[in-house]
Amino acid sequence: MTTEQLVAQIRKKKSFLCIGLDTDLEKIPPHLLSEEDPIFAFNKAIIDATHDVCVSYKPNIAFYEAYGIEGWQSLDKTIKYINSNYPEIFTIADAKRGDIGNTSTRYAKAFFEDMEFDSVTIAPYMGKDSVEPFLAFENKYTILLALTSNVGAFDYQTKLIEGKELYKIVLETSKTYKNSENLMYVVGATKAEYLKDIRKIIPKSFLLVPGVGAQGGSLKEVCENGMSENVGLLVNSSRGIIYASTGSDFADAARHKAIELQRQMAELL
Repeated sequence: MTTEQLVAQIRKKKSFLCIGLDTDLEKIPPHLLSEEDPIFAFNKAIIDATHDVCVSYKPNIAFYEAYGIEGWQSLDKTIKYINSNYPEIFTIADAKRGDIGNTSTRYAKAFFEDMEFDSVTIAPYMGKDSVEPFLAFENKYTILLALTSNVGAFDYQTKLIEGKELYKIVLETSKTYKNSENLMYVVGATKAEYLKDIRKIIPKSFLLVPGVGAQGGSLKEVCENGMSENVGLLVNSSRGIIYASTGSDFADAARHKAIELQRQMAELL
């Protein structure tokens, strides 16, 4: 998928909503546990109920790895279902990988070629040679962790190095990487006040913004400070949508929550 195609979807749906598929067997409706593949059954229902009001799905890989080979099979079925039935949807493997050389290339092949995700999240701590192998794939996107929404972000990301915050150094340095036009960045919604400075460094790049909903981030503040000419935002909500109900109406409840966010986005657009 190209960024032009992603922007076209945003304009068409009047939405820049990304739904996180953080599927936990302990939280899904109990009646689904009798299904042959409860994780896929849950994901399929959520996807079918929300695909027309969102532009992206983001499975957090940990929620699938935790269940071993069966979890990976559920993930594989989920991404294939999205790609086959809703090919306009931008898919994100929230894997937070980060290693050097051939290892990064193998991670990239796993998510980009084998599973056919459009993008993958990457931790930048190991630097250039841990990121560029992902950037080598055409029309695939590397989403670099820049300024995250968790409390521990302040342990490193905002520390000053020669008078400049570390996350700003990460942003500036990443622009020098080969194929840096294939970079997107994670910026937490709970750090909305930082977005103006971030946009000065990367004015056109897409930002994946978690933290709206259960973590308390403000959609309005994110848009006021972070929206670009081409919108440039994918705002993620996971628990607030997919676990809106634990009853048989879970998919309808998820749709209702997704529509609430989409309508707010339409107004802000």
